[in-house]
Amino acid sequence: MIGIVEELLQALELPYRLLQCCTGDLGQKNADMIDIECWIPGRGDDDDGRPSGEFGETHSASRLYDFQCRRLNLRYRGEDGKTVFCHSLNNTVVASPRILIPILEMHQQADGTIRIPEALQPFMGGQATIGGYPA
Repeated sequence: MIGIVEELLQALELPYRLLQCCTGDLGQKNADMIDIECWIPGRGDDDDGRPSGEFGETHSASRLYDFQCRRLNLRYRGEDGKTVFCHSLNNTVVASPRILIPILEMHQQADGTIRIPEALQPFMGGQATIGGYPA
């Protein structure tokens, strides 16, 4: 699952990092969780109050063991014939509000236009940029 997210972020030309969450930060349902954070230039402040850039969570991948499956009563029959609750995984591949911020900030040009990553251009009618400052 994380590999799919990484492929997506690489195609969008976004710097990112993986963050293994400690058990103290996990909710009741999570057995394990990895946050995927993208670099967001406008986040955070330096000593003069100017944006210094920070990573921000854009994706999350969790292993839930049987927590969700018990609530759904989702089971399978094992080789011994007994029914067993399934284990589930959860992954946010694209949360549109969260991913738009690094796309816009990382691809903004000096003239105010936003360069559309090559992977998205076919979905934008071949357009290479959007926006810009009025003349």
